[in-house]
Amino acid sequence: MTVTVRFAPSPTGRLHVGNARVALINWLYAKRHGGYFLLRIDDTDAERSRAEFEESIRQDLRWLGLSWDRKVKQSQRFDRYEAAADRLRADGRLYPCYETPDELEYKRKRQLARGEPPVYDRAALRLNAVDRRKLEAEGRQPHWRFKLKDGEVRWDDLVRGPCHYHSSHLSDPVLIRADGTPLYTLPSVVDDAELGITHVIRGEDHVTNTAAQIQLFRALGAEPPAFAHLPLLTDAAGQGLSKRLGSLSLGELRADGIDGMAVNSLLAKLGTSDPIRPRSNLDQLIDEFDIRKFSRATPKFDAAELAHLNARLLHEMPFAEAELRLKQIGLEADEAFWNAVRANLAEISQAREWWHICREPVVPVIEDAAFAGQAAELLPPEPWAADTWKAWTAAVQAASGRKGRDLFHPLRLALTGRENGPELKTLLPLIGRARALARLRGETA
Repeated sequence: MTVTVRFAPSPTGRLHVGNARVALINWLYAKRHGGYFLLRIDDTDAERSRAEFEESIRQDLRWLGLSWDRKVKQSQRFDRYEAAADRLRADGRLYPCYETPDELEYKRKRQLARGEPPVYDRAALRLNAVDRRKLEAEGRQPHWRFKLKDGEVRWDDLVRGPCHYHSSHLSDPVLIRADGTPLYTLPSVVDDAELGITHVIRGEDHVTNTAAQIQLFRALGAEPPAFAHLPLLTDAAGQGLSKRLGSLSLGELRADGIDGMAVNSLLAKLGTSDPIRPRSNLDQLIDEFDIRKFSRATPKFDAAELAHLNARLLHEMPFAEAELRLKQIGLEADEAFWNAVRANLAEISQAREWWHICREPVVPVIEDAAFAGQAAELLPPEPWAADTWKAWTAAVQAASGRKGRDLFHPLRLALTGRENGPELKTLLPLIGRARALARLRGETA
């Protein structure tokens, strides 16, 4: 059996970190087992689905490095859902119901008031052909429910362990709306069956749907996949996330300068006992992945923790991993530059500032023109290397009598125009003698 998983977002909003966690865990599971990752766009809700949201989903997944082996859109598969519905009707498993939403809500409240579970009472099954014609003559169009078989449904969840539900505690799920469009359950099961999905890894908000879906798989002649239900991610305050509200959206994180691998490094470990450490590529996370490590405790996403992890990622990132990221922000930088500045970056875009200081005109800050001029006269000839700074400042100290902050701070201001930054022993060779000499003389260079 070739492992095949799917990530199935609806294009009704932007992906947030909770969605990304589900996508990442599916992707890692597939790659760990040499399998396939399918992207399924659940766009059956024509009223709320938007092309721009679908495009943002693709952009977000590419930013995280989560390439898909196949992409399908549910809006292009309505014929498959109609065929499945026809089969269920023929087998007596799909039946028409005529209650309005208000009537169903009234029934639900009555059941709760009596201390009963709010389970659909199957009143529609007691209607005869005359009753149905009368209701339709009133203008009512039926919605269609899947008739659950009596009995217990069991499965061994990859995260939650053994699970079971008795059908008497479940309502027959609505598969088709009164307007004839399918709800989530029917297209999802049909697609999982026909596209060969072997493992469904999703949030625990779907647990109660699973028993009905297992019955639906079998009613359609398919073997149910394995299931894994992950605890839902919350924000640092314990609040739920919503893609329509833009909670911690991936687009915002990207705009804030967060690296996709920082997000991956955090999300791959939340909910496990593994230490959270920066990983510069997905291969490292694949090697470490084991779905059995995920607990049932609710994981919390802390944006401050992500920012800290992002900085650590950059500080430890080798140039081979950083080169493309630098090109994406317009820098044709070399390894010497990267090694000089990476320890001072909180986000990759900050490298532009140090590129400007090393390669472009800077207005120097001169605290003491006489001292700066004296230091300029002592600049050694090129070529310069990592030990040039030490040799030069030793000569300046001997000539001026200055030491410590009185020596180093005015030199930093003159050379960079900044109070703080990377070590000058690494920056000085990148700035070069001509710029250093001009800046020490108070010239913009």
